[in-house]
Amino acid sequence: MATWNSRGLRGSTLEEMINRTNEQYREKGLALIQKVPTPITPVRMEKESRRITLAYFDQKSTVDYIGAVQGIPVCFDAKECATQAFPIANIHEHQVTFMKDFEKQGGVAFLLILFSGEDRLYYLPFEDLMFFWNRAESGGLKHFKMSELNDTFRLTGKAGVLVPYLEGIQRDLTVRDLKSGRD
Repeated sequence: MATWNSRGLRGSTLEEMINRTNEQYREKGLALIQKVPTPITPVRMEKESRRITLAYFDQKSTVDYIGAVQGIPVCFDAKECATQAFPIANIHEHQVTFMKDFEKQGGVAFLLILFSGEDRLYYLPFEDLMFFWNRAESGGLKHFKMSELNDTFRLTGKAGVLVPYLEGIQRDLTVRDLKSGRD
């Protein structure tokens, strides 16, 4: 997995790695995942380049990515943290609400979290996200530590796939099947 050293590029680098992974999965016929654009209204633009230099968000966005994996609807958000403690405040209530509704419709929702200081990437299943979210909402810790995450959901790039989140989805579905008593 690549190392992120530039604070200003961390998010765009992770996003670019996910976008490349999405393209690989699409080309192999494994998944069709799209980046969800954040609706903005431009306020100021450079005349020559027509580049937006100032804008505001029209509405709250949902999640970063949405699509289907082998017929299973999926949605996820990509987050980063420079330390080993991820602040719950980095996850917005409207995102949790959307993911909860998505799960109720039979989809699979999750977070991809890069702990950039440790160069570790995790798939966080929705059920685990809700545990940390509810803990914070009920007056508990307002963050969770990397050490609290299930290491079986740690993702490492291999076989040319930069962000192998399909492995996380497969593990997530296996855990769900085991909990429901299905084989």
